[in-house]
Parts: sequence; structure tokens; C-alpha cells
Amino acid sequence: MDVLKYVFLALHLISMAAIVGIWFANFRKPSVVLGQLIGACGSLVTGLVLVGLAEAAATADHPVNHAKIGVKAVVALVVLVTAIIGYLKTRKGQPVSTGLAHAVGGLALINVLVAALWH
Repeated sequence: MDVLKYVFLALHLISMAAIVGIWFANFRKPSVVLGQLIGACGSLVTGLVLVGLAEAAATADHPVNHAKIGVKAVVALVVLVTAIIGYLKTRKGQPVSTGLAHAVGGLALINVLVAALWH
């Protein structure tokens, strides 16, 4: 079970790195690209799998922090929705607003901070 957890954790981190890394790379000319959309999908799916694995391994001594998971899930959904909207605009050749493009990367970064700092 530990190997499975670490595989999904690695995929989760790679997905996050794709979203934030591409955001940083395009910071001066904000846009939303396919890599960010794939990262947002991957991040949400692998996060849900990790929650399932955590629930399966939870004990009275080590419970799952449902409040933290709820906050992260809501933020991940917002990242996914903004990535979908931004990518569809990019694909149609329409300009992506700076706020929308920065929302994708910035909210993903906030989700990383919630994961790292909320214990």
C-alpha cells in the first residue's frame, strides 16, 4: 500500500509542478496551455486517490484531516475550472485575461502552501 501511495504522491507533485512551472514560465505573457489543463486534471484525480488511500489507512491515532482536504479539493476544482476556461479561450484564439491565467497558477501555488503548512 505504501508503494501505491508514493506513486500517486509523485504523480500529484508532478501535476502541481506542471501547473506552477508553466505559470512561472509564461509569467510575463500570461496564458493557459494544455500542460496546465492536464496538470489540473492530474492533480485533482491523484489527490482524490490519495484521500481514498489515507482513509483506508486512517486510525484513531492518525485521523484524516477532512477540513484540509475539503479546502484543497475546492481550490483544486477552481484551478481545474479556470484551466478549462483559459485553455478553451487559447484554443479558439481568443485572448486569455491576465487574471484568469494568474488564477490558474496562483491558486495551484496556494494549494501547495495549504498542503505544506496546514498540519
